[in-house]
Amino acid sequence: MALNPIAIHIGGIQVHWYGIFIASAVMLAVYLSILEGKHHGIESDNIYDMILLALPTAVICARIYYVAFQWGYYQNHLDEIIRIWDGGIAIYGALIGSAIVVYLYCRNKFIPVCLMLDVIAPTVILGQAIGRWGNFMNQEAFGQITSLSFLNSLHLPHFIIQQMFIQGAYRQPTFLYESIWSLLGFVILMNLRHVPNFLKRGETTLLYIVWYAFGRFFVEGMRTDSLVVFYDIRVSQILSFILFFVAITLLIYRRRKYNDLPLYCKDKIVNI
Repeated sequence: MALNPIAIHIGGIQVHWYGIFIASAVMLAVYLSILEGKHHGIESDNIYDMILLALPTAVICARIYYVAFQWGYYQNHLDEIIRIWDGGIAIYGALIGSAIVVYLYCRNKFIPVCLMLDVIAPTVILGQAIGRWGNFMNQEAFGQITSLSFLNSLHLPHFIIQQMFIQGAYRQPTFLYESIWSLLGFVILMNLRHVPNFLKRGETTLLYIVWYAFGRFFVEGMRTDSLVVFYDIRVSQILSFILFFVAITLLIYRRRKYNDLPLYCKDKIVNI
């Protein structure tokens, strides 16, 4: 039996688990970013102000991105475009919208853009790891048909296995694969960026892009609910492929071309 995607009822308002996971991910990301920002002279008010601008922009862009590639459906269901509580937001759309806000905000406040991005990048991927559990509750972002014996072989908790029974068959828990990949990326980035005299500004962000895009490319290939452009070519795989190679190229180019880029961490910082 599937889990109820609605967590609680408050009067006539339904509070969905999807929203709870997303909200929790945002709050944790903001908290960790504030702690890290203190080491680099970024005031907490700057992060609060920036997130107040970035969050609604991210949601809107994520929904626009999703709807744009599902327009064949939504053009006949215009009233459903705003129903984000039922799922249907694309993380790449959210990242694009957020990146634009961060860039404009930092330029306006004279904060180094690369520094701000490096502060928030690991917390973003942690938020993505948490947010995928909202997909789990909505029974979305799932993979191809598999067998009960395969899911049992993964030693998954019973509630996950039961929730992966979708549309009359057991499914690959691709939400879980991406969540674990993102969580591992968070741990790696949090440690790498605090190695003294190792990463330059901007490289934590580029490594985040490399890590996430690489994992997303393969996980996306396992999903059955992907956004496609034509002939089953998956939008997120195309974008992941492009982002991966652009980020790798920039890492190499910046290292070779610019020797005077400021370091992210000159002295040992206690990891959060």
